[in-house]
Amino acid sequence: MFTNDMMECKQDEIVMQGMDPSALEALINFAYNGHLAIDQQNVQSLLMGASFLQLQNIKDACCSFLRERLHPKNCLGVRQFAETMMCAVLYNAANSFLHQHFVEVSMSEEFLSLPLEDVLELVSRDELNVKFEEQVFEAALAWVRYDREQRESCLPELLSKVRLPLCRPQFLADRVQQDDLIRSCHKCRDLVDEAKDYHLMPERRPHLPAFKTRPRCCTSIAGLIFAVGGLNSAANFYAGDSLNVVESFDPIANRWEKCQPMTTARSRVGVAVLNGLLYAIGGYDGQLRLSTVEVYNPETDSWSKAGSMNSKRSAMGTVVLDGQIYVCGGYDGTSSLNSVEAYSPEADRWTVVTPMSSNRSAAGVTVFEGRIFVSGGHDGLQIFSSVEYYNHHTASWHSVASMLNKRCRHGAASLGSKMFVCGGYDGSGFLSIAEVYNSAADQWYLIVPMNTRRSRVSLVANCGRLYAVGGYDGQSNLSSVEMYDPETNRWTFMAPMVCHEGGVGVGCIPLMTL
Repeated sequence: MFTNDMMECKQDEIVMQGMDPSALEALINFAYNGHLAIDQQNVQSLLMGASFLQLQNIKDACCSFLRERLHPKNCLGVRQFAETMMCAVLYNAANSFLHQHFVEVSMSEEFLSLPLEDVLELVSRDELNVKFEEQVFEAALAWVRYDREQRESCLPELLSKVRLPLCRPQFLADRVQQDDLIRSCHKCRDLVDEAKDYHLMPERRPHLPAFKTRPRCCTSIAGLIFAVGGLNSAANFYAGDSLNVVESFDPIANRWEKCQPMTTARSRVGVAVLNGLLYAIGGYDGQLRLSTVEVYNPETDSWSKAGSMNSKRSAMGTVVLDGQIYVCGGYDGTSSLNSVEAYSPEADRWTVVTPMSSNRSAAGVTVFEGRIFVSGGHDGLQIFSSVEYYNHHTASWHSVASMLNKRCRHGAASLGSKMFVCGGYDGSGFLSIAEVYNSAADQWYLIVPMNTRRSRVSLVANCGRLYAVGGYDGQSNLSSVEMYDPETNRWTFMAPMVCHEGGVGVGCIPLMTL
């Protein structure tokens, strides 16, 4: 303004529009003495002034101040302010906080004062951290009742965004159906009937819109990643000692810590997390394929037995869907399997369900859009690029577009609205390449490859990112770990495992359940 040929450089007095006088004074003093006191009263005016004057370090400091003071009562206001000031990091932090603490936020004055379009957008989100869909219903009803006269007409549209089929039947009958707002609205009663039909007539479930039956999953909650079993460093690709060692990784501290070992040594082990417990399923103990299962309680740091599978299997895929653990395929010591089993923790029993269309060992298996997707793998003779998914409502398997590369012993995980695969072995080489699947286009696309070739790699989603753990690069078993950030499309090395090299099974337990 003063060093270029602008009109202000010739004026004795200049009016600074939209600037708080005390903030401007503080920023000028900072320019001379390098000191600035940020507090609750001045942080917003300082951030606005720093943004106007392009003082990026002050802007960053103000954002950090607000980020550290996020609270259920203020996060919506902070998010709106961050959006206005184009502070992307603060906006994302407020958004993540909102997802993690949705239930508490929904009781705040800020939430109850939101306009309809903001509430509709919020209750539609997959990322909300709720134990039960009932909590989203209660939030929607509270918003309507806050200004019933003006908002009652909005209820059908708002209720259509609540995933009523995921509510428990008792709640639908005793709470939702009995509410006077619901009873006085035909459209709302139709939505309740649709949800009741979901429970009464399972054969009609596939006809419902996919989002209504998709469980919410808060990807911004950090969790501990557990590496289970695997092979020791002396082992090569074909042989070596299986381990009973377990360690956990804290992604915030970027640190691995040793946990209580399993009772049985297991490599190529299936790992699943259900109800805050970690299950180690099957695997290879160095001599035999296993059907046994043990379960780890992180609160007591102890292992106990669970019901065994019907089949012995290693190198199978393991996932959790609708409160059950599913294992798909694997190797029983003689041949690759197409069989699939489901475990009920209440009954402590495994049940055989519809088999896959192909025998698949060392396939990539993950839950995506409420279905179990199985990619690649091998049958002992050939390695596949094909992909199929299991609809547990209809107990049927269906094919989708094949991957761009055939691969087995690869990692697979879903994150947000996409499914990822990385690494593996294609029959001639060990892979670093990674792909992402878009279900709307039924198409696979390449993303940036990992820094390291990794066969027998485990991939797990945590806190909005993917972690590729261990593997084998064609020469040695790996202890290294890489993290993929979908926002930057980059893989970054994290702290390596302390006790493991290669062949580990991984599972993630959200810190909020520990």
